[in-house]
Amino acid sequence: MYVSARRAFLAARRFFAGVLRARGEPVEVVTDRAPALPAAIEGLMPAAFHDTEQYANNRIECDYGRLKARLRPMRGLTRDHTARVIIRGHALMQNIRRGHYDLGTDARVHRRIETAFTELARTI
Repeated sequence: MYVSARRAFLAARRFFAGVLRARGEPVEVVTDRAPALPAAIEGLMPAAFHDTEQYANNRIECDYGRLKARLRPMRGLTRDHTARVIIRGHALMQNIRRGHYDLGTDARVHRRIETAFTELARTI
């Protein structure tokens, strides 16, 4: 995820350049129809299929549903630093919940986060 004040071409290019460095070139890129995205994708990943169908990014939007629900009472985020901290914390919790770390993997699903933080506290 990349946080920027506007969804401009340069912000999109920066985001996709970082993703390419970390993950390599994809076969398919799924986005919404933001005007800045097609030019950035064409410039960096000309061989990738850019999917902008109406419901193609539902999996991505659903994944951030919990984050959006937490942000509504806060009336959004006003500073980039605050957004980065909240988003990183949310991503950590989602990854622990899904079992992507070796923290709390032996516990039942509804106790995974509590067990993970207990294990983490013992390690620190």
